[in-house]
Amino acid sequence: MKETFELSGDYIPLCDLLKYCYVTESGGAAKHFIAEGNVRVDGEVELRKACKIRAGQVVSGDGFEIRVV
Repeated sequence: MKETFELSGDYIPLCDLLKYCYVTESGGAAKHFIAEGNVRVDGEVELRKACKIRAGQVVSGDGFEIRVV
């Protein structure tokens, strides 16, 4: 799945982005998914659940890629 997410503010917490883009079914599931090391931000593994994702960043993992604009 490749998707583009349009940011409405300065940033979005990583766990919320995964929930809104249907990578996970809920925010709680997103937090576990991140903690397990399944998510990369700009190619680096990200373990912070509330990491601020800003325009220009790419969030990816096994089977998904989200470009934030």
